[in-house]
Amino acid sequence: MCAVYALRRNPQRSAPVNPILATWPLLLGMGILMLGAGLQSTLLGLRATLEQFPTPVTGMIMSCYYVGYLIGTRLAPRMLRRVGPVRVFATLAALASVTVLIHASWVHPVPWALMRFISGVCFAGIYVVAESWLNHRASRTNRGQMLAIYMLVLYVGLGGAQFLLVLSSPQSSEPFMLVAALISAAMVPIVASAQEVSGPATPQRVRFRDLYRNSPLGVVAVAFSGMISSIIFSMGPVYARLSGFGTRGVAAFMGVSILAAVLTQYPVGRLSDRLDRRTVIASMCLLATLVAAVIEVFGPLPWPGFLALAALFSGSALTLYSLSVSHVNDKLEPSQMVAASSALLLVNGMAAALGPLVTGGLMGAFGARAYFGVLGTLTGTLTLFDLWRKLRNSAVPRSQKSPFINTRDLVTSAGLGPTATGAESGPAAKGSGTSPAGAPRQ
Repeated sequence: MCAVYALRRNPQRSAPVNPILATWPLLLGMGILMLGAGLQSTLLGLRATLEQFPTPVTGMIMSCYYVGYLIGTRLAPRMLRRVGPVRVFATLAALASVTVLIHASWVHPVPWALMRFISGVCFAGIYVVAESWLNHRASRTNRGQMLAIYMLVLYVGLGGAQFLLVLSSPQSSEPFMLVAALISAAMVPIVASAQEVSGPATPQRVRFRDLYRNSPLGVVAVAFSGMISSIIFSMGPVYARLSGFGTRGVAAFMGVSILAAVLTQYPVGRLSDRLDRRTVIASMCLLATLVAAVIEVFGPLPWPGFLALAALFSGSALTLYSLSVSHVNDKLEPSQMVAASSALLLVNGMAAALGPLVTGGLMGAFGARAYFGVLGTLTGTLTLFDLWRKLRNSAVPRSQKSPFINTRDLVTSAGLGPTATGAESGPAAKGSGTSPAGAPRQ
């Protein structure tokens, strides 16, 4: 507690020498939590298909998670102020475990949709607690490193979770019990060490209109990335099952799709620090569009080749949120970034809620091949919008670019306190929409 008191008195105080040692309970707990969350998402999509839920209904069920997520990001900061992070995390994790068990006990679209909604609310609050811890432990000199390690743990957990499907039949209750056990186990290291976490400051609001005026491409790309990632995580298992893959095939498809992002996030992000980010975004979108077109035109493909293309698509497409947020931050003052992050999260979450809903309807009408058709259409459209913006405006000068932020729409930036970042609160943090002097609008 003394360390926290000193930090409050001197926000600029440097973080511990080794950030890994300071945050290992968070990293361990979130890694375990992602094993449960990743298995849950894939399991529900696969089980819904095995239960012969109509594909549009499955899409609607999966979308309920993102609706709950949006609401959770608004409720969690209020809960943190009232009862503190330890109780919030424990309460939400316990409730999330209960929703998983209800999925196993009551296999029907209506309760599943309700439980997915509640699960979204719970995970939003959990992410707020986790990231407020990370934010208080970070300094300006190691924040990028800590975010990169944090995201690496999340992706490894999500990707590794896909292979837990082979441990039991998805038509039994055992995998649901495993998910509930993993979510409950994630509480142990975090709750045991969370006494040193102080509640986050109230996030300031920012007007969407001003944010869009500053960076049209960044805001649009954040929305598109939300749709793309929600489709991959929610409808990917449905696509794999409708394509005739068995349980092992579904696990392999989802596993390589998610783990590919582990390999691409950092190198692509560092490349965007050296080049015009719009060029990197357009390149990733174009590559993903070409891969989706190959799968659509030449499918069905040999299994190893198909997995390689699926990994290439996801490895490209799942970098878009990180690139987009970094591009928006290039146009903002440091004191505006926390407010902008909360606004971008809402944009991303609203778009994510539409992704499974739209894709489920199209897959119900046109079959499994609509999956990559929708994804390729989204990345292709974003490519064209990106190139149009490049023709209208010049690039952000390298001297005004912010460092790459290695994050994604799986994680919320809501609830990060400006005292931990060293950002000043004030009128500029209320979303005035102004950009650094001389920075052109994108």
